[in-house]
Amino acid sequence: MQPTRRHALLSGLFGAGAVGLRAMASGLPAWLLASPRSVLAEPRLCPGADPATAQYIVYVTDDDGDPLNANVPGTYDFPDIYHSADVRMAPTVMNLGGRQYTAARAWATLDASLLARACFFHHGTYTINHGNHSKVLQLMGAVRQKEMLISLLAKNLAPCLGTIQTEPAVISSNLITFQGRVLPVLSPPDLATLLAGPSSPLSNLQRLRDADMNRLNALFKKEGTSSQRAILDQYGQSQSQARELSTLLLDNLSGIKGSTRSELNIAAAVLLKMNVSPVVAMSYSWGGDNHSDNGLLTEANETSASVSAIANLWTRLREFGLADRVTFVAQSVFGRTLSRKVRSPSGRDHHGNHHCSVIIGPRIRSSVIGGLELQGIEYQAQAIYSQSGQGGIGGDIPFADTLGAMGKTLGAAVGVHRSVLDSQISQGKVVEAALQSP
Repeated sequence: MQPTRRHALLSGLFGAGAVGLRAMASGLPAWLLASPRSVLAEPRLCPGADPATAQYIVYVTDDDGDPLNANVPGTYDFPDIYHSADVRMAPTVMNLGGRQYTAARAWATLDASLLARACFFHHGTYTINHGNHSKVLQLMGAVRQKEMLISLLAKNLAPCLGTIQTEPAVISSNLITFQGRVLPVLSPPDLATLLAGPSSPLSNLQRLRDADMNRLNALFKKEGTSSQRAILDQYGQSQSQARELSTLLLDNLSGIKGSTRSELNIAAAVLLKMNVSPVVAMSYSWGGDNHSDNGLLTEANETSASVSAIANLWTRLREFGLADRVTFVAQSVFGRTLSRKVRSPSGRDHHGNHHCSVIIGPRIRSSVIGGLELQGIEYQAQAIYSQSGQGGIGGDIPFADTLGAMGKTLGAAVGVHRSVLDSQISQGKVVEAALQSP
């Protein structure tokens, strides 16, 4: 990696004065290290979200228009919706929120603890154009000022989580923008080179920890109140914790050689553990742009691999102590065709009227939101009843607003205030049935 590139990445990841590394080493928020006297003046504010419920987000998205929608709960209820004959896609009964649904066997392999916090949200994206991926991430114009949903959420979550940067961290090739700027991509190999090379900055965590804790203890002892001094006890970590963290991160980074799903998961977990950003954006494939897919074998292979990757991600998050602080989302630019009457089952075409986002997190209720209805010869997402989550004619969230409703529901799940969601997203409602009770 070129020195200028390395310097730019270090600056972006860790901020001026290596504040990100120092925050990780000491356990103290980056904002406190950057401006310790602000703590002596007044508490830090978090106006856009609830600090008690704020979540990090891993957002899996791409412009392929994958068949993510084709094998989820709700798509095995109609005989003319076709699926791969592969055993991994076989219809399998699974329990979600106390109700039984049929889905591809791959989804039923997820651990019960993950299914207990998994929501399958049926909606439209209203486009069949790969080039509209950015617009779909803007909820097709529903987010004010053409901001992307993930950037809106990041902007409101960052002050609560005390992250080094406000912008999402992008680790695989997605066109992600923040306030109109295209964000750079930091691949897993680049991250590993940056952090785990011969002169790794992670090897200095204990020294950084000691210097900051000594400096702040002296300052707060001299000028702070007992409650302000208690902040150091609340956040600060010991020397042994700093050593253990350094070893954990370096061991994980040493396993990165490319950008497989597993390696993306490592990079995402490392960035979240280092508190770099509220959101990490990356890609999994669920079958790709599979117009031609004999026996839907690629779809079966990729769907099975991505479901396994979700389980692998949570293994990493548990190892890092983040399993209850992260919400996962998988969403593509559009779905794929479902009905045998539309085409023969040797592949799938673009479908803008049905997609299914998968959301997994501690504030998500195990559920299927909305569903499918036949329109002509093809199935599309139903209108949704916001209180029950059921789909059907008369739902107070019409089909045209289901994408906005998914965005608002995700925002509520990760702790963003309802008032912010209503003011910044012009369509849809929060689907209460998708959320755990407070």
